[in-house]
Amino acid sequence: MIMEEPPLHSGENNEGSMRRLLDLLYDAAAWLAALAMIGVLLMVLLSIVSRQLSFHVPGTDAYAGYAMAAAGFLALAHTLKRNEHIRVTLLLSHLQGRARRALEIWAHSAGLLLGALFAWYSVRLAWQSHAFHDISTGNDATPLWIPQLAMAVGAVILFIALADEWVLELRGRRPVPENAEALHNE
Repeated sequence: MIMEEPPLHSGENNEGSMRRLLDLLYDAAAWLAALAMIGVLLMVLLSIVSRQLSFHVPGTDAYAGYAMAAAGFLALAHTLKRNEHIRVTLLLSHLQGRARRALEIWAHSAGLLLGALFAWYSVRLAWQSHAFHDISTGNDATPLWIPQLAMAVGAVILFIALADEWVLELRGRRPVPENAEALHNE
């Protein structure tokens, strides 16, 4: 029996694989954000129950705050890719053709730069907290790099999503939201 060689992957297949991988990354971050929200709920419930039963669990407020921050940062990329971030489209709606495309590219470039700075400094903060053995000032004494890690991971994934949007815009492949959808976000 003669075995045929598999066909070489075309650029379309590689792009499809990359798209699936990026979407999986954004979805995984969203699921982690959802788990963090469950963590907030559990900390609040534990705080309420412990108060009602006259015992104290130290650090519940701090851990609820850490989980809330993790949920917010981890959800950023998924929210961006679903066009749920607030965009001011008042100026864009009045532009057409090249002027509109130029403004879109400028806005995406500025977002990419700001996202890169945000990711860099978030990772740097978590790294420095780990290196200096920085702990929270509350009675929980949590090493701060642990909650800061969720912020850094969320910021890096947001940067990847911003780069993804920037590349799609440059290639002319970024889906443009309908006017009703844009109004939904504003």
